[in-house]
Amino acid sequence: MTVNFPSADWFEAVRELVNGDEAYRRIGTCDATVGISIPDRKKHYVVTFEAFECLGAREATTAEAEDADFYLEMPYEGWKEMLSNIKEHGGADLQHTLNTLDLNDPQGVARSRDGYRRDLFYRFNESFQYFFDASHRLDTNFLN
Repeated sequence: MTVNFPSADWFEAVRELVNGDEAYRRIGTCDATVGISIPDRKKHYVVTFEAFECLGAREATTAEAEDADFYLEMPYEGWKEMLSNIKEHGGADLQHTLNTLDLNDPQGVARSRDGYRRDLFYRFNESFQYFFDASHRLDTNFLN
């Protein structure tokens, strides 16, 4: 099945993959609400993680994404490059992990109105990376 990115359906498809993967549960618990922002496409999503699963993903307003514990913001081409790299390698290479992308961006890709809540990006980074790495099992159609 081909799923369009960006879309709530894409995030829901990844959520289903992660929740059906026993290896994800072995990472440990993750409690965070994550905003996803693609500002040049005016697309925003909220993905909710609780305990050992991803509870849901939905389209959101800019304010809802920015009010999450933290939000990941990149232009469309940045998301496309990261997800294409994940597809090609079965997971992000060292230049395309969320952590590396955050460190290499002067503003960081992980942002928050509250520095304390932004810390959840670092605390649960392995869970978030696993979530995006699971997308390698999807046939993603990038909307141009």
